[in-house]
Amino acid sequence: MTGSAQEERGVARGGLAMAVETHMSVLFFYGDRVLKVRRPVEYGFADFSDPARRRADCDREVELNRRLSPDVYLGTATISLGDEVLEHGVLMRRLPADRNLERLVRRGEPVDTELREVARALARLHEHAARSATIDASATAEALWQRWQATEESLSRFVGSFFDGTTYRELTARARRYLDGRRELFEERIQRGAVCDGHGDLQASDIFCLADGPRILDCLEFDDELRYGDVLADAAFLAFDLERLGAAELADAFLADYGRESGVEQPPSLVHFYVATRAHVRLLVACLRLELGLDQDRSEPERLVRLAGAHLEKALPRMVLVGGPPGSGKTTLAEWLGQRLDAEVLSTDHLRAEGRAEGQGEGRVEGHGVGEREPAGSPEDRYSEAARAAVYDSMLERARVHLHKGRSVVLDATWQTVTLRRMAAAVARETSADQVELRCDAPRAHRRARVVARLQRGGSESEATAEVAETLAAEEEPWPTATLVDTSGTVEEARSAAARALGLVRAA
Repeated sequence: MTGSAQEERGVARGGLAMAVETHMSVLFFYGDRVLKVRRPVEYGFADFSDPARRRADCDREVELNRRLSPDVYLGTATISLGDEVLEHGVLMRRLPADRNLERLVRRGEPVDTELREVARALARLHEHAARSATIDASATAEALWQRWQATEESLSRFVGSFFDGTTYRELTARARRYLDGRRELFEERIQRGAVCDGHGDLQASDIFCLADGPRILDCLEFDDELRYGDVLADAAFLAFDLERLGAAELADAFLADYGRESGVEQPPSLVHFYVATRAHVRLLVACLRLELGLDQDRSEPERLVRLAGAHLEKALPRMVLVGGPPGSGKTTLAEWLGQRLDAEVLSTDHLRAEGRAEGQGEGRVEGHGVGEREPAGSPEDRYSEAARAAVYDSMLERARVHLHKGRSVVLDATWQTVTLRRMAAAVARETSADQVELRCDAPRAHRRARVVARLQRGGSESEATAEVAETLAAEEEPWPTATLVDTSGTVEEARSAAARALGLVRAA
């Protein structure tokens, strides 16, 4: 907060003094000092209307920010006229504006080393930060939804004037779906100790890259609960801000640096969710600044809504059914989609192979603590109706676990009956996942030739014979909700068709 170029107002001629206004404070720059004074305002998320509240907030700001920049926060200052106390403020050391991270990024200067140092400092803060049951409670799915709703309520008066209401309602619906289906993921993060008392407002404009290391300023001090959260929420705030500045590659690099420095797992789905929530918070700030006349760019709120929506779309996991009779090329396509979507590929053929490896069907097909018995016998036995039902149950249970944790799945199976597809749809609804259905097919002669060649070649997990393949194809029930993927042409043509069905930009 000590020199953001986009907020400077009222610069005195001669460079002796400068004032910077934000929606919550006014900062006065003089020589090598900065005095930060709170506005006497009351927002839904912060109340500075009372002088005692402003004084207490100054003390709290100094205390908390000394965790990262002890040599910058000099103390709470008293502004008086004679014996009369007029106001209190935070007295700070002035930092060189040309070393502000936002300015460096806007100028296109290399900041890779600086971002690694910021990542290291943030990781150290998180390592030593306070943790408690109260802090953990802030990172449950329920708490995060309440926080989203609080921001939504503060934004309500701006809907339709600063940004489109329909698009915003779709954004909120996505956020709710994500949280509803990922409760296990958030609980797992709490159990792993990934929740702490962090920074809460990590913006590029509040970071200064000095020769002896970064100075990270202006942590969120007016509401402790808004500062509590997953360590990824902190890291994602700066990642969002870098992306907002047009430096998405730097955002990715910073997250990678933070992962290395902290050793904390970063599920991509969760990163996208937290980037979206930070964009949502920034949306409120942008609207408040427009309302106060501190900014003139009325397109910024719409950009932030789109950015948040794009990340929530990436955050929501997908369940892709890749079906069709044996020899239709579904396994080849499923494996490619798994790589393209960074998804877990689950296959009925693989589950049957696991069963054979664990005692020729007498063991259990295990996966994340769940499993089903696999009958012994011939391939025909293992493709019986009862055996198929057991394998599908096991596959869908594994899929459920992955989806709850935010990971997309590609399910490679024949999916020949309506009943099996309904079972999959139930899992998608339970986990709030987007379901896409693809049905691979090729002329009968093509399919039969592939099955025969596969058996002769060996090494495949599928043991469907030509006879089994014909039986499964004959039993297939109509599948009108699936997109047909013709696999009789080139591999590239089949991939392109699947990519279009999934809304991917292009097939690799």
